[in-house]
Parts: sequence; structure tokens; C-alpha cells
Amino acid sequence: MTNNDILKKLRVALKLRDDEIVKILELVDFRISKSELGAFFRRDDHPKYMECGDQVLRNFLNGLVIHLRGPMPKKGEKKPQKKE
Repeated sequence: MTNNDILKKLRVALKLRDDEIVKILELVDFRISKSELGAFFRRDDHPKYMECGDQVLRNFLNGLVIHLRGPMPKKGEKKPQKKE
């Protein structure tokens, strides 16, 4: 399974649009355009296909953690407690 396959499957499973993926990557200060992102989702025999590198996938996963959980509290700061 390639990085492109992983990215495609996460996109479908989490129902993410291209602009949402771009925003998730911006959470970890990684800039990518929608057209560059679209190249990852093309078929591998397409002339404009581009392989998704480890750096892109790693930054997406780190951004996804922030997107779903929120930013990590700074050292010494207590985690906000949920009210029940």
C-alpha cells in the first residue's frame, strides 16, 4: 500500500474535501495547493500523477491529530477538564 493509497482512504473514511485537507496541513505549517493535492489522488498511470512523499503524509497525520483533538497544551499547563 502506497502513501497515496493511505491518503485516499483517509480522505474517503473521514469525508474530507480538498480544501479541508489543505487547512489540516496548514495547522502544522505545511503549505500545499489544491492542484498539487489533486495530483496525489489521480490514477498512477495518469500523466499528472504525483507520488505522495513521506513528509506530506507525516504532516497530514500530525495536522489531523490537531484537527480532531485540538492543539497540545504547553508544558506546565493543565489540560482543561470537561464539565459533565
